[in-house]
Amino acid sequence: MSSNDDMSCPVTIVGARDLGLAVRARRRELELSQQQLADRLGVSRQWVATLEGGHPRAELGLTLRLLRSLDLRLCVEPMDDDGIDLHALVDR
Repeated sequence: MSSNDDMSCPVTIVGARDLGLAVRARRRELELSQQQLADRLGVSRQWVATLEGGHPRAELGLTLRLLRSLDLRLCVEPMDDDGIDLHALVDR
């Protein structure tokens, strides 16, 4: 796992809907249709549409491939004090 202290997460993703909206925005920024993106990934257009629609059960491996194909990276960081305490979770 690589680490980059200068890395920031410009988009906050806390749910499947947020991820879908971010993917849709990036796909449109790159001027790709859902079909073109699906062809790149070897999935159906419907799979892309479902992910963009915020379906919470998209396969993680395919989702990560999709992010790579859009030149996006996934950044995980602790939430504010009201959120999840990752250190406490790992200690359990």
